[in-house]
Amino acid sequence: MNRREFTAALATGLMVPRALAAGPGHPVLGRSADHPTPGIQLYTLRSLMAKDVEQTLAAVADMGYREVEFAGYFGRRPEQIRDALTNLGLLAPSAHVDIEALGSTWSQTIDRALVMGHRYLILAWIAPARRGSIDGWRRLGDQLNEAGELAARAGITIGYHNHDFEFAPVDGRLPYDVLLEATDPNLVTLELDLYWIIKAGGDPVAYFEKGQGRYSMVHVKDMDATPARGMTDPGKGIIEFEKILPAAAAAGVRHWFIEHDQPADPLATARQGVAFFQTTPL
Repeated sequence: MNRREFTAALATGLMVPRALAAGPGHPVLGRSADHPTPGIQLYTLRSLMAKDVEQTLAAVADMGYREVEFAGYFGRRPEQIRDALTNLGLLAPSAHVDIEALGSTWSQTIDRALVMGHRYLILAWIAPARRGSIDGWRRLGDQLNEAGELAARAGITIGYHNHDFEFAPVDGRLPYDVLLEATDPNLVTLELDLYWIIKAGGDPVAYFEKGQGRYSMVHVKDMDATPARGMTDPGKGIIEFEKILPAAAAAGVRHWFIEHDQPADPLATARQGVAFFQTTPL
């Protein structure tokens, strides 16, 4: 299942026992001057979310996470999500949406987001058919601005999440640079996926330095040392977070989401994320 399919998924199933999730002794973490508030992108845990949303949220709360980013709601009503988050002491500042949500149902998407307490709605992925020309990327910028105007009236900010293809030249330009130029900083924020920009050969620190105020969130994903440069759990790979995260904080990033697209053991990845946050200063 790819990210687009998952974002639209509406699945239910068996419960995930809470005792299996956290393990003993995990501390409750919170924001400090030196360490980020722990957050996780729930796409990492989608196999568990598909079985039981509430139990999966309880598991990450038990581990010490305080923020989650949604990528699908699995048939739950907004009120159910809100109540589960409140009961667990979790915040969900952000959710991923697909590009179809920016169309005729955008107002309803915003209304649901308000119920659930989201402050950001992030465009998660662009299909290949929309990537063929720089003019297409400019049109996407216009679309984000237009959707951002409506969202802003409700107190919500629209954003864009990258993969690697935004850093491959099209018509002599990098699509990501075109998006930066085409989107209104007052309406459109950016969520930088650290793994994908580095996979593409880009420099996240350079983008943070030239894009002060444009970035609200990052996806904290690590890269293994194999020739394929696949994903690994945060802190287990070769990405130099000690250089990148302070630059992100200086650029205005306030939300930090652990993510792994294909974890062998989603709960182990989540636990490693907690350990990463405990030991990684900004």
